[in-house]
Amino acid sequence: MPIKNRFAELQGEITEWRRDIHENPEILFDTHRTSALVAEKLKEFGCDEVVTGIGRTGVVGVIKGKADTGSKVIGLRADMDALPIHEATGLDYASKTDGAMHACGHDGHTAMLLGAAKYLSETRNFDGTVVVIFQPAEEGGGGGREMCEDGMMDRWGIQEIYGMHNWPGRPVGSFAIRPGAFFAATDQFDITFEGKGGHAAKPHETIDTTVMAAQAVLALQTVASRNADPVDQVVVSVTSFETSSTAFNVIPQTVQIKGTVRTMSTQMREMAEKRIKEICSGIAATFGGTSDVTYYLGYPVMVNSDEQTDFAADVARSVAGNCDEAPLIMGGEDFAFMLEERPGAYILVGNGDTAAVHHPEYNFNDEAIPAGCSWWAEIVEQRMPAA
Repeated sequence: MPIKNRFAELQGEITEWRRDIHENPEILFDTHRTSALVAEKLKEFGCDEVVTGIGRTGVVGVIKGKADTGSKVIGLRADMDALPIHEATGLDYASKTDGAMHACGHDGHTAMLLGAAKYLSETRNFDGTVVVIFQPAEEGGGGGREMCEDGMMDRWGIQEIYGMHNWPGRPVGSFAIRPGAFFAATDQFDITFEGKGGHAAKPHETIDTTVMAAQAVLALQTVASRNADPVDQVVVSVTSFETSSTAFNVIPQTVQIKGTVRTMSTQMREMAEKRIKEICSGIAATFGGTSDVTYYLGYPVMVNSDEQTDFAADVARSVAGNCDEAPLIMGGEDFAFMLEERPGAYILVGNGDTAAVHHPEYNFNDEAIPAGCSWWAEIVEQRMPAA
């Protein structure tokens, strides 16, 4: 079954919604305008229930099929928030908010799920209930976790859940997915080395924190090169190095380094945290100083369920004719929290030859709208076929 004709008809309207959201980006949980727009549209479509304020500013819409013989409930999720990036596209509908931009395509995700909701509300050609979920704060705020903690899954009896992300570099409207671990866990560390500051001409009278921290930057790479099995994925990146003095002739009292850890399994995640603390403690002791490591657990590994992944791939093939195997992705995705609560799957839809996500010249490709909307609608109609 190819792309639904109804979405070809709706593409212009959905594009208008998308570009309006793009022009008015909102960050993290401050998606008040976007959430209001989503709620207004869902009510306009005739959803059976529209609830705001889930996970602070999330929106949930409920659409009942023509029948409900099996009491099946499927969730479909899109993210709404933008990034703190200054847009450099020069588009007519570019961001009107300095320092905020839809640089990851969440405007497109939201618009496509709205398009699917409009179609499903019109046709209701399924046996069960669909719950459309519009989530804030995917970009580092953990909005998915907060919606789950608000009891979303139990409140609406969601049994399975599906999500989607656009992917630059893939042909427009094509799909890719993989079972099991897909997106990485995203943790952070903040390490302070304490020594004894002093004059740079008298290093023997100091305990040099710059030497400690410099050694640590290099030694932390051994977590990947010497502690992890070579077939396992782990990335340790130091991204900030800041001393307590910026003078050329002062050995600083403290040095702070920060960074991120990306892993694809619970075992690797626990090992990386343990080794980072051990390495820093050992280096500090070697040079006569101390270290203090604060380790922040971020998003967990996003794991696609096997059965739902196979189904999602079959749906993608019915829409686009093919579905590729996606690579492992070391970026994070807080849909992981929803997949920890319920079985489901997350898929990539091609955005074409565009700038990468999180780039100031990125723009969601509106030509992907019919494929994305069709996939979401077919998930519902094929998983809960009408009698």
